[in-house]
Amino acid sequence: MGRTSENLVAMYDQNVVGQKFIMKDKGSHKSLRIIEDAFEKFDLSKNEIRIFLFLARSGFPRKARDISDSLSIHRTETYRILRTLERRGLISSMFEKPMKFLAVPFDEAMDHLIEAKRTKIDLLEREKKDLLNLWSSFPKFDRGYIQKKGFQVLEGKEQIALKSKEMLRAAEREIDVLAPESALMLFYHWGITDELEETSRTPIEVRLMTDYSSKNRFFVEKMQLPQVKYVRAPDIRDLPGFITYDQTQVLLCLKENAVDNGPERQKKQRIHALWTNYGPFVKILRTFFLQLWNTEPAGPMPMPIKEQTI
Repeated sequence: MGRTSENLVAMYDQNVVGQKFIMKDKGSHKSLRIIEDAFEKFDLSKNEIRIFLFLARSGFPRKARDISDSLSIHRTETYRILRTLERRGLISSMFEKPMKFLAVPFDEAMDHLIEAKRTKIDLLEREKKDLLNLWSSFPKFDRGYIQKKGFQVLEGKEQIALKSKEMLRAAEREIDVLAPESALMLFYHWGITDELEETSRTPIEVRLMTDYSSKNRFFVEKMQLPQVKYVRAPDIRDLPGFITYDQTQVLLCLKENAVDNGPERQKKQRIHALWTNYGPFVKILRTFFLQLWNTEPAGPMPMPIKEQTI
């Protein structure tokens, strides 16, 4: 069977910063895994996702027993999940005997989930002032607080991105970022580079250092930072990325080997970060950054950006 356009699906590939095409028949399992991973961000359990996608792909009403048998999920749990999905606006029930269930269109389901997330955030924003006032009403124990030096281990995209943005917004004088290709790609997709770009428009000095590649040129040119240097030392690609600010704190990003979640699930690479305000540790990484920065000439190396092939 030839690779006609009807047999191909366009997928965004962050590794090449562009699109790639996969065969529908071979790529369906991978596509489902991508969708399942995305739906987990909306606080849905794995079985809730499985049942919704089963109904969505079926395209017609199904009985609870059919769903239970097809997915090998206990009948009691199936009924409970169906009620949960109905309350969340992802499926509807048909008043027949026996009762049948139908998924809402996929785009509507995404809209429901996104709007629910947005509503939760809006509610918290509205409650913030009241909670702060309530908190300030408690008696204070003023015992001459002294900031402690410590370490904090963060795991996962949300926690690391949140801590990174918190650091960037707290900076008053300078921000130094060492981001080899793998780290720069994560920073870009997590929105950290957007925060860097915004900060660079203030009096705060922002310096970014990365290794030279067409991918990194793509990310750097998107950011338009005034101070960027490309490190020619080949070993930098194997180093973890880190962010320091005001010579007081550092966030060091670490990766573990990919975890095999079984034949039906994609291998995932766990990402951790180590935050600390421990002075000697911060000083070591900042000194290393400055040594590289001061030995590298300004401006990119004369290497053209290769077009990303589709």
